[in-house]
Amino acid sequence: MRVPYEEMKQEFLRVLNKYGITGDRAETSATLFVNASRDGIYTHGLNRFPKFIKSIQDGSVDVNAEAEVDMRLGMLERWDGKRGCGNLNAYRCMQRAIELAHEQTIGVVALRNTNHWMRPGNYGLMAIEENCIGILWTNTVPNMPPWGGRDARLGNNPVVFAVPTGDEAPVLLDVAVSMFSYGKLESYARQGKPLPVDGGFNEQQEITKDAGEILKTHQVLPIGYWKGSGISLMLDLIASALSGGRTSKQVGDLPTETELSQVFIAIDLNHLPDGEDFARRVRETLSDLQTSAPVDPERPVYYPGKNMMRLRAENMEKGIPVEESVWETVKNL
Repeated sequence: MRVPYEEMKQEFLRVLNKYGITGDRAETSATLFVNASRDGIYTHGLNRFPKFIKSIQDGSVDVNAEAEVDMRLGMLERWDGKRGCGNLNAYRCMQRAIELAHEQTIGVVALRNTNHWMRPGNYGLMAIEENCIGILWTNTVPNMPPWGGRDARLGNNPVVFAVPTGDEAPVLLDVAVSMFSYGKLESYARQGKPLPVDGGFNEQQEITKDAGEILKTHQVLPIGYWKGSGISLMLDLIASALSGGRTSKQVGDLPTETELSQVFIAIDLNHLPDGEDFARRVRETLSDLQTSAPVDPERPVYYPGKNMMRLRAENMEKGIPVEESVWETVKNL
């Protein structure tokens, strides 16, 4: 089933208005949700929307709160999210990081006391549109065991790297440091499909591609095994240090996942003396990467972000693919 872009956006707007998010804030939030699904990130677009509404209902999200700066330290600013809407807080903080980068080459905004930011790649694309490199990440509730452990003590702390390419598709890497996000696991479990590669452990401590079994144990596999475990820890500690906010462990002490810590970094390429030469080097690198002989002739090699543009064009032309049960859930909100 496919749903036109504008129809999905209007449905999001209807529900957001019903739950107290109105005006420009509703427009921005709805656009961020629908753009995620438009670009093929269905787990953090339509599929995530009912969870967002639930977080409003249970009091985790204050729909009236807006993030504000409370400390300026040169090119670094600390912001308080006041437990407001995570995507709106993230949008404002990425916007501010870009403003700082335009002024000082590099801008850093560290945000505390916020909520789930939905699709983080949206904020990387904001940087790209302003000819900035974007680097951003968040911590989460503990939902991943440290390497060698059984109990969740780390977050799967998503991180984004975004690089403009000029006229080419942008380079956009948007990943959790677990093999699969929980949204992706839930999607595979609903469809009864095995994961394409091992994603975690079952109750017998056997590595598995069964998303349902992994959801039972919450023992997701970190990317790179022990390396991903270490990256998760470092992202968490740095986000907490820069923002003055909670670590994943402290987020886990709360009844629900809220009061997260996030970091938004923008680097303005227009300030660099060799910006045009850099763009050429990027294009040469991407062109060379795509000449690698594919293992499967039906699946050519592409860089992060390239496939997104193909999906975006297809979904705008044909409509956005949806899981019918999720679409009906949103329509009934």
